[in-house]
Amino acid sequence: MSPLDIANRMGAMALSLVLGAALPASTARAETSMVSPNGFLVTHRIEVKAAPEQLFAAIGHPERWWSGEHTFSGNAANLSLGMAAGDCFCERWDGGSVEHGRVIYVGRNQAVRVLGAFGPLQGLAVTGVMTFGVAAKEGKTFLQLTYRVSGNADAGLDKLAGPVDAVIGEQARRLAAFVDGATP
Repeated sequence: MSPLDIANRMGAMALSLVLGAALPASTARAETSMVSPNGFLVTHRIEVKAAPEQLFAAIGHPERWWSGEHTFSGNAANLSLGMAAGDCFCERWDGGSVEHGRVIYVGRNQAVRVLGAFGPLQGLAVTGVMTFGVAAKEGKTFLQLTYRVSGNADAGLDKLAGPVDAVIGEQARRLAAFVDGATP
């Protein structure tokens, strides 16, 4: 892939992020909060049919549920996510690679936390923390995906909160569909 192709791909990702393409609404609860020019927090909570152990295991396979539309290479099969602190949420393709984030916490069958500014946010020099939470309550399993982003006010994060929320919500719904046996 040439530098021009990569730049065009990044532009397409940015446009997709701004347009906020998302899957149809599911039985999910979404919330965008603490929105300011310096940052925001998005939260998506979805009940899944799978056991907590199955949901936790599925988190480690973004190549199976993350949308290729929201990758640098255009192909989710190029993604990997290690399930131990220090591991990489990375994308590798012929002629390029990107570290989307670094795993900073893993609690087996409870949570995976990744430090990283995903996609076009990398170029804004902001900090992001994405947490995939797994919870069981009253015989039900829940995925709670949160993404907290902060940076300088000149990044205009208040204008990006909605589009980022849509993209993160799409990934949460895709993960829930995958773990429940549907095609994301």
